[in-house]
Amino acid sequence: MISDALKKIYRLAGEAVVRFRMIAQGERILVALSGGKDSCVMLDVLVHLREVAPIDFEIVAATFDPGYPEFDAACAGKFCRRYGIEHHIVRCDVDAAIREKAWQDAPCVLCSRLRRGHLYKTARELSCGALSLGQHLDDAVTSFWMSLCRGQGLTSMAPVVPPQSAAAVRVIRPLILVPEAAIADAAAQLDLPDGGHCPFEEQLRGGDRHYFRSLIDTLAERIPDVRANILRSFAHIEPDHLAGGNVVHKEDENAL
Repeated sequence: MISDALKKIYRLAGEAVVRFRMIAQGERILVALSGGKDSCVMLDVLVHLREVAPIDFEIVAATFDPGYPEFDAACAGKFCRRYGIEHHIVRCDVDAAIREKAWQDAPCVLCSRLRRGHLYKTARELSCGALSLGQHLDDAVTSFWMSLCRGQGLTSMAPVVPPQSAAAVRVIRPLILVPEAAIADAAAQLDLPDGGHCPFEEQLRGGDRHYFRSLIDTLAERIPDVRANILRSFAHIEPDHLAGGNVVHKEDENAL
């Protein structure tokens, strides 16, 4: 019996896949499966879409193992076996890399770069044309607010990121229209594996992303649809109503 929460996610993910043309006929997709709720729900969604979509595509999964004793990549493999999905473990000694490059103050940044690089390489080795990531609506909105407040421009996570070179793969985000609350509700129905945790979780809770996400939660108390509204605004940029760099002169910057 499919829960209402999963039905909602299937509908929103299906809409995203069609609207942004995420999946092509005959394509082989690598699912980045951490074992957390977002990636596990994403795998379930893609398996469902493969069954009902009018096109054929293949699914392969890979888990990046950072080498921490608190993390158990094999649990993600057990989850894949429920669906009959081929699973690969990509190992990397992240702690050694952090010490070698002296990134103790920003371990998550380095880990993220290593994870993405290893997953890109694995996708190419497995002849996958796309790498599927589990970021959702809340992630996209949070990234937008962080970029806005840091002066980095009106940017966020794109539903589809084209390959940056001939040897690269396309990145897709099937859950980009799905709010995190819906994913949490659906995850409770899937009996997810307990693959441990990251030793830097406490540090993450004190970081900027967690702070900005809490601000969005506060905004949602006043504007319940704030996440969907912000996403909708991404498609309605009006440059003539924005003071860009060609409008603000250098001599005026000190007055701002």
